[in-house]
Amino acid sequence: MTLEKILQSQGFGTRRQCAGLILAGYVTVHGDLVEDPRAEFELDGLPFTVDGTEWTARSTLTLVMHKPAGYECSRKAVHHASVFELLPPPIRERGVQPIGRLDADTTGLLLLTDDGQLNHALISPRRHVPKIYEATLKHAADARLCEQLCAGVLLHDENETVVAESARLLGDTLLELTISEGKYHQVKRMVAAAGNRVEALHRVQIGSLRLPADVAPGRWREVTAAELAAARSSPTST
Repeated sequence: MTLEKILQSQGFGTRRQCAGLILAGYVTVHGDLVEDPRAEFELDGLPFTVDGTEWTARSTLTLVMHKPAGYECSRKAVHHASVFELLPPPIRERGVQPIGRLDADTTGLLLLTDDGQLNHALISPRRHVPKIYEATLKHAADARLCEQLCAGVLLHDENETVVAESARLLGDTLLELTISEGKYHQVKRMVAAAGNRVEALHRVQIGSLRLPADVAPGRWREVTAAELAAARSSPTST
């Protein structure tokens, strides 16, 4: 693929804009200055710099972000800042999308990708990929709350009960809840239906992908090849 097309695919502008960057001497490949926009390279794994910033070209890109509170998972945020403001412009421009959105006040694991197949594999209702949350409760709870959630609760305006895959208390007011559906405000509504209230919500895992301990709130990193391979074969709930 030509270098100008590679830069375009990585979010650095139109093909003409990318050719301009190359001709102006802003681009290196494998540490060497390249001034020919039509120079040919293999895309995946190509190390390059633009104006001194290092990048690695990927045909598809998947990121893990530690979402802080006060951010919306939308490019056109209404009431808060957008999580896309936490990403550099080239990544925003290449069109990564959240794999399952989080509410503005919910924190934790947020995956973003431009890989449509991976997105579908992790959020398709038919796959029943488990998602693990930690919910801080308003009132102290006991084993009965977990039993209710695993037996099934009836949400407001729903006709069928919703069942948690698992539930356990990590403290008097800290609940770990695993669900495999994606209903609107599901965790908060389930806890409310069981007679308590969620004061804070934090997602820690989707399928095999767990929030890395070294990714601080507001930070992100690329998902590794091994993590991607595991995610594509993520176990489904039964």
